[in-house]
Amino acid sequence: MLNRPLPVGGLLRQWRQRRRLSQLDLACDAGISTRHLSFLETGRAQPSRDMVLLLSEQLDVPIRERNVLLVAAGFAPIFPERALDDPALAAARAAIDLVLDRQKPYPAFALDRHWRIAASNAALPELYEDVAPELMQPPVNALRLSLHPRGLAPRIANLAEWRGHLLYRLRRQVELTADAALIELLREVSAYPGGSHPPAQTSLLEHEIVVPFRIKTAGDILSFFSLTTVFGSPVEVALSELALELFFPADDAVAGFVDAAPATK
Repeated sequence: MLNRPLPVGGLLRQWRQRRRLSQLDLACDAGISTRHLSFLETGRAQPSRDMVLLLSEQLDVPIRERNVLLVAAGFAPIFPERALDDPALAAARAAIDLVLDRQKPYPAFALDRHWRIAASNAALPELYEDVAPELMQPPVNALRLSLHPRGLAPRIANLAEWRGHLLYRLRRQVELTADAALIELLREVSAYPGGSHPPAQTSLLEHEIVVPFRIKTAGDILSFFSLTTVFGSPVEVALSELALELFFPADDAVAGFVDAAPATK
């Protein structure tokens, strides 16, 4: 009984509280009465499918969890979930591959909701020298690859700062999604060594505009910054959870290193 799923009203209340909204706030945003919302949350009234979708939209509930709410309310899920190689996602996959390929010779990755690398342009393989083989076994987890003591962490020149940046993003993701696997991933990577980190805004040099990723190589320290992009209006679960992480050179040393490196095919 402890594992029995919550009714839809209890789930809606959890999402509202997670978003730090009062019943009045949500009712006003959704254009319904506070009384009706209270009845929905306590189970005195059952929401229609349209009402579930309306409240989900107002609460910015992830698409995967909107399906959960629909099922809890007695309706069939409406948002499909497919693998990236599914023919129905051919156009989206072609767009992903195009973006990743155009990012060469600099690294680029497509990450799923658990930070697993779903696709990569395989640029700059030199960056992964000395990484433990088990961390490179698919599906590769980008957080483990970056922060594990047998991964890139020993070669990241600004590890405390970069670690703090990644953990902040992961905590924010946990807060927004309440995903159990992400909660466990946060617990795991938080335990990796890396030291405490000062707030990013006080630790950055004056000339920097983003948190850099500085990696030690045989001859230099290469500095990158990343750009994250997502699909604009997805109605498919996998696409809604996919993020493209693109790395760009932050200084001339990176360009020189890439020019001297063998071309990646």
